[in-house]
Order: sequence, then structure tokens, then C-alpha cells
Amino acid sequence: MNICLVGGAVRDQLLGLASKDRDWVVTGATPEEMLALGYQQVGRDFPVFLHPQTHEEYALARTERKQGEGYYGFVCFSDPSVTLEADLIRRDLTINAMAICQDQLVDPYGGQRDLADKQLRHVSDAFREDPLRVLRVARFAAQLGHLGFVVAPETLALMQAMSSTGELTQLTAERVWAETVKALQSKTPARYFEVLYQVGALAVWMPEVAALFAVPQDKVHHPEGDVGTHTMMVLMQMRLQTDDVACLWAALCHDLGKALTAAEVLPHHPGHEIAGVPLVKALSARLKVPAQVQAFAMLVCRWHGDIHRATRLTPEARLAVLDGCDLWRKPEQFAALLQVSEADARGRLGFELADYPQSRLWQTWAKAVMSITASDFIAQGLSGFAIKEAMRQARLRCLDEVVNA
Repeated sequence: MNICLVGGAVRDQLLGLASKDRDWVVTGATPEEMLALGYQQVGRDFPVFLHPQTHEEYALARTERKQGEGYYGFVCFSDPSVTLEADLIRRDLTINAMAICQDQLVDPYGGQRDLADKQLRHVSDAFREDPLRVLRVARFAAQLGHLGFVVAPETLALMQAMSSTGELTQLTAERVWAETVKALQSKTPARYFEVLYQVGALAVWMPEVAALFAVPQDKVHHPEGDVGTHTMMVLMQMRLQTDDVACLWAALCHDLGKALTAAEVLPHHPGHEIAGVPLVKALSARLKVPAQVQAFAMLVCRWHGDIHRATRLTPEARLAVLDGCDLWRKPEQFAALLQVSEADARGRLGFELADYPQSRLWQTWAKAVMSITASDFIAQGLSGFAIKEAMRQARLRCLDEVVNA
């Protein structure tokens, strides 16, 4: 029996990065021997065991044969005769196909060389048998992009060929969303969507986002060019502030409506905010995005334009924004909306460090109107609808007075 540390933990160790999980491969052993040592079997399709003390995963070395479509179309074979090299050749990237056995690096497929060259390169032609690997490579491009890693040309070509076959549609929404969440929370999330767009995979699962790269914008307000490029810059600006998935997803989705208003590009794609809401809903439903994340993205899509136009709105329009954003019940949600809107304003070429006074204005107005409560009007003897109308009029006067001040 030989036990080796494999995969991402080895890669991260060589890069000097912290690794959350450690995976192990066991060669020369049977399931019965593992159980006799106190390991607990958890894998049904192939033997995976939990260590009796650390509870880390130990998998018997295996080979795989593709027999069906999609991520689950594999038959696995595990036997004491399966070598470590035979197990590693089935892995996705060379930098993930290394092992450390008894303090010795085992690198049969050039992973250490590709680490030095900062290349994400597939190990073998077995890569094409698993469509999820297209998304995984894009996700690694996002997670390692800050270190300068890029996808090797031959791997890009293979990913493009796989995207064109239609097999990516065999993936489950849950797996696509799981990869997307990891990418959104990486240091360079834009790389995930850029790589998927480059190989034609973005149009398969996120056509609403893919369409943005063909939509022009007013060059005065958007020197960076098309809406897709702007969206990637907004996403990067958002990631500088937070790793909150709801804010990052909203940043990605905020301008989806511009694909429907491309004919009216100057100056701000009028009406794109309202037009985009159904697109955000459809995209989020397809990926089975959690309800709260979807709802916040729809809110940002609908109101971010009015947040930008703060000083040009009437008191009635400002109050409509605060009502629409449910300030009264969810003030923290409104604060997050301002955060995404600020990222939107700075996600433009040359505006990355620009001031965004709208955020301060809305914070001031929100604080002022929140101080108006029903108790003041109850004390005056009002009730029912009269209280609601009196509060509305008081809030309008407050907004008018604060703005004039």
C-alpha cells in the first residue's frame, strides 16, 4: 500500500498558497484492507474512504471509461494493479496531476513545468470526456489569474471543440452554479466569463451575458467599449470590495437589458434597467440561483440607473426609488445596492478611482426619511390610510428640504 497527496493541495504547496482541502490516493490496496484499517467508505461509484482521525478523503487509484453522456457517464475501475500514473493521467490539468509520495514529488505529465510557465494545460485527450472540465479550467483561470496563469492554446482549442458539440447542456444547473460561485469569489472573477466566452461556452448556459460583448456603448461615458467589457470591469470593481456572492452576481447582471436596447445606445441605453429584469430572472432560474441572490440582482438591475441619476430626480422619483428598494424593511439591502452602483460607476476605462457622490447623497436622504415614523402621526390622532399618506407627504417634504439644503 502506498499513500500519496494529490491534486490541488500539491499544486498549492508548490505555489506557496494555502490549501483548504487535501486529497489522497492509495495504490496497491483493496477496499477490504481500507475498512480493516478503520477507514469509512463513502463512495458508491468508486471506493472513497474517510480517514478515521482526520476525516480527509482517501481514494483508491482508479481508471475511468466513458460510456454515457455528461458528467455522470463514466464507469470506474479500481484495483491494486492500477498505478498512480494511470490515475493521474485521467485528471484535468497537468498542474493538478502531480502527487507527493513519501516526500517525493511525482510529476509524470509536466505539471511543475507548467506551473513555472503559468500554463493551464490539459493532461490527455481524456479531458474531452467530461464537459464540466470546460468550466473548471475557466474557474482555475479566475482563481490563478492574479498570478499570471493563462489557458494553453491547445487546451483552449479543445474547450472550444467541446463547447460546440452541445454536451455542455448535459451538465446540471447545480454544478454550473457551483463552479460559477467559486469563480465569482476568486481574485479575478472576470477571467472565468472571458474564457467561457472565448471558447463559446458562455452562450450555452449564460447567453444573456454572452450577448453583451456584441453591444456597443456611448464612448464618452464608456471609453472601454462594449457592454461585456464594461460588465467585466464592474465585476472586478465589485470584487475589490467584497466576496459576497449576491453583490457579485448583481454586478454581473446589472446591465443585461442593454442587449435589448442596443438600437438606442446613446447616451445610456434608455429603458435598459426595466428591460433587463426579466433577463436576470430567466438567467438566475436557469442556473437555479438562490432566491435571495436572484431577487437582489433583479433589484440592482431595476434601480441602478436611478441611483446614478440622483440629482436629476424629483422628490417623488427619489421616494419611488426608496420604496422600490424596500428601504424601510431592508436598509442593509439598500446599502448593498449603493455599493454595486458605485462599482458600476467605476467599472469604466479611466473612471476606476473616480468619486461617486451619489452614494453619499442617497445615504443622507435615506437617513433623513427613516427618521419619520408612524408614531408622530398616531399622536396627532390619525389612523389607517391617513397615517400612510401623512408619512408619504412628510417624506416628500423631507427629501425636498434635504436636497435644497
